[in-house]
Amino acid sequence: MTDRKALRVGIAGLGAVGLDVSRRLIDGAVPGLTLSAVAVRDAEKARRALPQIGDMIALRSATSLADDCDVVVECLPPALFREVAISVIDKGRLFMPLSVAQLLANDDLVARARKNGARILVPSGALLGLDAVRAAAEGVVHSVTMVTRKPPAGLAGAPYLEKHKISLENLTEPLKVFDGTAREGALGFPANLNVAAALSLAGIGPDRTRLQIWADPGVTRNTHTISVEAEAARFTMTIEGVPSANPRTGRLVAPSTLTALRALVSELKIGS
Repeated sequence: MTDRKALRVGIAGLGAVGLDVSRRLIDGAVPGLTLSAVAVRDAEKARRALPQIGDMIALRSATSLADDCDVVVECLPPALFREVAISVIDKGRLFMPLSVAQLLANDDLVARARKNGARILVPSGALLGLDAVRAAAEGVVHSVTMVTRKPPAGLAGAPYLEKHKISLENLTEPLKVFDGTAREGALGFPANLNVAAALSLAGIGPDRTRLQIWADPGVTRNTHTISVEAEAARFTMTIEGVPSANPRTGRLVAPSTLTALRALVSELKIGS
């Protein structure tokens, strides 16, 4: 039996998801993975959350994580996305973005990754059925539609709402706040609709994937219903995700990220 060298993981950002994934890696949840470094804005706050920082875990700038990590997980505000992505991709590393919507605004990164021998790996996140969508997309897909319903707090502050002066205060019934393409929705709601971006990239693209977004005071979970009409199959899927400490992010995102990391080192991988 040959011992494989552990894959070194760097986490850019210790918000709700980054902190959860970091703690699981530290606890040894995935043999073959080690948390080597993190990048944060507030070092003292990070050390209070993870006392191992400065000892077994290095503290780095976000753009230097790839210097000594094999894979970098991005858990940052959208404005910081591109700089970090380029720093990882140009070093030929594995880049795992959670701000998936930013890939639609930075689609040159795929060609850049190809040129530098890097890979961009997108976790399923708070979405289901991406395997089925990807399989269907190997043939003819006629339409992909997603309807998202979120508690108003989960959509508050989105650029699209501010631009169009849509208020979510004191809602008493569901309000449709967006109806358009996945590209338009992901750019207008960059902290909310990473799932729409992932769905569009797995299927027929961001300009053909249709998206509706509802602010619904009657729901307590982030609900996504996906309908696909394809040559090989017709299917509809609904997931109701429990929000994390950050209401814009589902609690399933952190374990999904860990699952994607596990697939890098596991001897057995289920699903495409």
